[in-house]
Amino acid sequence: MKIVVLAGGISTEREISIVSGTQVCKALRSRGHQAILLDVYFGNDTATLEEAFTEEYDVDAAAAYARSFDQKIEESIAAGKTFFGPNVLSLCQAADVVFLALHGENGENGKVQAAFDLLGITYTGSGYLGSALAMDKGLSKQIFWQSGIPTPKGFILHRGEKEQSLEAHGMQVPCVVKPCCGGSSVGVTIPKTEEEYQAALEEAFSYEDVIVVEEYVKGREFSVGVVDGEAYPIIEIAPIQGFYDYHNKYQAGSTVETCPAQLSQDLTEKMQQYAVWAFEALHLDNYGRIDFMMDESGAMYCLEANTLPGMTPTSLFPQEAQAKGLDFADLCEKLIAVSKKEK
Repeated sequence: MKIVVLAGGISTEREISIVSGTQVCKALRSRGHQAILLDVYFGNDTATLEEAFTEEYDVDAAAAYARSFDQKIEESIAAGKTFFGPNVLSLCQAADVVFLALHGENGENGKVQAAFDLLGITYTGSGYLGSALAMDKGLSKQIFWQSGIPTPKGFILHRGEKEQSLEAHGMQVPCVVKPCCGGSSVGVTIPKTEEEYQAALEEAFSYEDVIVVEEYVKGREFSVGVVDGEAYPIIEIAPIQGFYDYHNKYQAGSTVETCPAQLSQDLTEKMQQYAVWAFEALHLDNYGRIDFMMDESGAMYCLEANTLPGMTPTSLFPQEAQAKGLDFADLCEKLIAVSKKEK
């Protein structure tokens, strides 16, 4: 198949997206596909449809080309550059499928998916509605509450809102403060004092105008992949220091990850069922990853959903697939297969 692996973009997760896209592109080419790596925002102004999908292709060179624009993002945005880069849409339309390796804003929030739907472009992952719902952590929590899916107590704050105290919402420190629509734990903090809480609000508001404050759940952290309606083996995440922040997610050796997680059969089935329910409640399609905390009493809480899980060498989702007997290339092909079936 002719496949465009779409990565990069302008979110805070640009670099992680390029790493994911590079791994995916290499895996697909190892299976004989004519896969190419393309930065959604900067594209490739030298590529033509005739020469783009070739047998010989240097994935690392394509990744380096994407990274060559890293310092030009703010300048390009200020100049009013439109989102899709040179040749991006024409190459995506020429491909049999687009593998979305995008992470964060304008990758997972449904806008790219909506544009592709209008243009008749087949892509991997969820559609625009599920992507938008899952990307907004405030909306996700409301949907979880309404659907009977356990989730930590919390509230939403808008920039400039006068009442920001925890006490007004029946909460106290420690708590969790995070941007409403961010990813990879960028801007997430766990304040333990009132002073730290005020600093955490400032930090989160530096990324977005809307943030989520929720109760801190002390316990074990897990993640459950869902593919085509099936929950994958649960993975437990235990950072050696701190919590599962940006550093611990992508720095090899900083987190102990156990898959399948050491849980009783009852707890395993319960968490996997909650994962499928959360997936369905958010109107997700094809595949995704649902994150959980479980406190010391065994009560579990659904935190959020990831519609385009990371596909880096340290990512959780590929490890879950490995526990099912799917290697990385198998997983990439399966994600394409279920996505093409749906669309």
